[in-house]
Amino acid sequence: MPVTTNRRNFLKSAALTAGAVAGGMALPGKVFAQAFAIGERDRALLAIAKREVERAGSVLWRTDIAGIADYGLSSSLPRFHFANLENGTVRSFLVAHGRGSDPEHTGYLEHFSNDVGSNATSRGAYVTWEWYAGKYGTSIRLGGLDADNSNALDRAIVMHPADYASPEHIAAWGKLGRSNGCFAMAPQDFNEALWHLSGGRLLYADRLGLA
Repeated sequence: MPVTTNRRNFLKSAALTAGAVAGGMALPGKVFAQAFAIGERDRALLAIAKREVERAGSVLWRTDIAGIADYGLSSSLPRFHFANLENGTVRSFLVAHGRGSDPEHTGYLEHFSNDVGSNATSRGAYVTWEWYAGKYGTSIRLGGLDADNSNALDRAIVMHPADYASPEHIAAWGKLGRSNGCFAMAPQDFNEALWHLSGGRLLYADRLGLA
């Protein structure tokens, strides 16, 4: 296209814009990327995380991220949540519960227990401690902070990776396998816990049912 035509089109466009402004016509403003509002479930999870971090107090070394295990949902659903209290986001993954909490292996936690030898999941707040090399590889030691999980150390309740906590296990069986009360995650997801939850952060488990 000739340069004169380009210049003529440019001048015509500028004149139309000037006329619109002079006539009081609204022009479209800049369009900025909008942050997506978090949903009701994530707001509830962040509120629970904030409450439990504050309740734990000075026993925690870090308060930026808390883990919440919602055992009110089926094991086939992502029910372990990393609640980031600094940026207000929630990321969710699969987690297994204890065989003693689900003796019929329905995929649902039926009850909690703090008893040694119960192989059940315990409810309550935990502090995440150091990494260590265990039966399932690198794992995270946990300390129970409530009367309902005070035997966590004696029961060796920890966070660890396990193949029975993977999406492939759900594809084959419709639900996850069961732990001996530990918080087992898929091996491909467990680095999330190592990076974002260990080292004196809070883990909280309860039957919340926040779908």
